[in-house]
Amino acid sequence: MTVKCAINGFGRIGRLVFRYAFSDPLLEVVHVNDLSSCESAAYLLQYDSVHGTWDKHVEVLEDGSGFTVDGKLVTFSREGDFKNVDWKGREVDMVMECTGKFLTCAALQPYFDECAVKRVVVSAPVKESGALNVVLGCNHQLLKEEQTLVTNASCTTNCLAPVVRVVKENFGIKHGCITTIHDVTATQTLVDMPNTKKSDLRRARSGMLNLCPTSTGSATAIVEIYPELKGKLNGLAVRVPLLNASLTDCVFEVDRPVTKEEVNEALKKASEEGPLKGLLGFETKPLVSTDYTNDTRSCIIDALSTQVIDGTMVKIYAWYDNECGYSKRMAELCHIVAAKYIANVEPVYKYE
Repeated sequence: MTVKCAINGFGRIGRLVFRYAFSDPLLEVVHVNDLSSCESAAYLLQYDSVHGTWDKHVEVLEDGSGFTVDGKLVTFSREGDFKNVDWKGREVDMVMECTGKFLTCAALQPYFDECAVKRVVVSAPVKESGALNVVLGCNHQLLKEEQTLVTNASCTTNCLAPVVRVVKENFGIKHGCITTIHDVTATQTLVDMPNTKKSDLRRARSGMLNLCPTSTGSATAIVEIYPELKGKLNGLAVRVPLLNASLTDCVFEVDRPVTKEEVNEALKKASEEGPLKGLLGFETKPLVSTDYTNDTRSCIIDALSTQVIDGTMVKIYAWYDNECGYSKRMAELCHIVAAKYIANVEPVYKYE
């Protein structure tokens, strides 16, 4: 059995999720909706300046109604309002919502009420009680049959949450702060010009020339994963003129005195066994950002950079490919949701 899926929003994340989902025998992506042309969508799916040319053959239909991937048809539409897409007529069971625009339960509810979609997985956090924000390896055990709206949280939250889990469970966390050294995204401008996507004026400055301090919701969003840390974590981002592979600087005040060796040993052990195996990496080589391009793990500890100050202040660097790692997790979350609640089969991805 396959589960018919569709992607709404075919930007950086939507296209990478498509690539990973296409290789999953359970997920059949039958439709894409985006504001771009079908020709543009197919071209950018095939060719990617950061992640390389896809090893599948993508071809646009002559009438622009869709494209094929290795001969398999995917229909295409250009609707700004997803309610105008014929999801029901295409028998879509699950939508991968990747526009980044619909971030409330009310805005997403028409998928269920008017479009006959069974499940929606969002590529951004929805901070309301009607949605479950999931970080695989950390709180995916909270998934339930009645939870039809779930999110894959954010890329930085997916990087941070495994680190928080290990530190919290082994040493306890009094409080902490994080700084994510984050690559440019489409919310910034290439050259100095008014930014219509974000109110932050610094994002109106050239993303290719400046270090740009800005906000990140990842530290506060961690309470969606670990509610007991509410009010104890916060952070900022610095956008840097690179296209891929970001770094999260995590600083925690822990409950008891520890050593650098103890911290690294706990992180290394968590990377080798238990629910974080395959999601959390542990690296002792002196690597740099480009070495993590196309790394699909949620985060990779830079073991050489771990520090402990005055016994209880712990500093950890965690690398992540903020596009591939996040998109792979989203495709896996879609697989788990589709397997357990639509196809009624055991998911391949368990993280136990």
